Amino acid sequence: MASDRGNDPDYVRPVRRLVLAVIVIVLGGLFLIWRIDSPRIEGFRTAFVDAVVPNMDWAMAPVTRVSRMIEDFRSYARIHEQNQELRRELQQMRAWREAALQLEQRNAQLLDLTQVRLDPQLTHVTGVVMADAGSPFRKSVLINVGARDGIVDGWAVMDGLGLAGRIAGVGQRSSRVILLTDSNSRAPVVVQPSGQRAIVSGDNTAMPVLEFLESPDEIRPGDRVVSAGDGGVFPPGLLVGEVVQGADRRLRVRLAADYGRLDFLRVLRSRPAERIDSPGALLRPLDAEGRPIGPAEPEPLAGTPADD
Repeated sequence: MASDRGNDPDYVRPVRRLVLAVIVIVLGGLFLIWRIDSPRIEGFRTAFVDAVVPNMDWAMAPVTRVSRMIEDFRSYARIHEQNQELRRELQQMRAWREAALQLEQRNAQLLDLTQVRLDPQLTHVTGVVMADAGSPFRKSVLINVGARDGIVDGWAVMDGLGLAGRIAGVGQRSSRVILLTDSNSRAPVVVQPSGQRAIVSGDNTAMPVLEFLESPDEIRPGDRVVSAGDGGVFPPGLLVGEVVQGADRRLRVRLAADYGRLDFLRVLRSRPAERIDSPGALLRPLDAEGRPIGPAEPEPLAGTPADD
């Protein structure tokens, strides 16, 4: 038995060689058959493909599925790249949009500074905001016009859209503007269309308080607020903003001036209002007791019965 086991390799080697030779001959025959250009061979090849290939679909299914997965992965990769590119373009578009909005706002301010129609007696000097000198307890800015430009303390300041504040300190080359939102700011205004007079009081918030109204019930959100000109603080008729109701249920003013973008400010050269000291011809003067003094009553004509 031991000798038989030792002789096994002598039989295996010839069998392997024979099988290898048969495989080589079969493959060579298939190659020759596949390469021969003959109608009969072509018919044989067609019959062989029709008989073998349909039965091999199960073997090709994994390969087909893997190839589809690879193609899908490539498609997803392309979609991801396109998505990233679109995100970058969208970010750039947002940056351009913000720049366009800033340019549009500045253009509108410049157009308003040059084209707004005010009282012909009012002239103005336009200055550039140099720095924001405000703080949590003070709201003011500095502009690059001062005493050398004829600026006088107390003059009204606008941003081209609405009243922004007044001059509160003048230097040779710069001036300080106290804004309407400052806690020390008080401005007399008129609420339209009701015509009620009030005071806009700053409280260091974006919307100052509307105080000292005679009939608050007649005021509606959205009513227009303009300067009153009382006391000679501001010229009359300048747009201040519109009435809104704050979170504290108090009437406030949404200012027309855009305090978030104060690039240019216009200082109005106010002139003192003309004082009227003497009464007009249609007004009767008063005596020491406050009674009107008028001309003597005309005497009744002759022939006219007198009143008893």
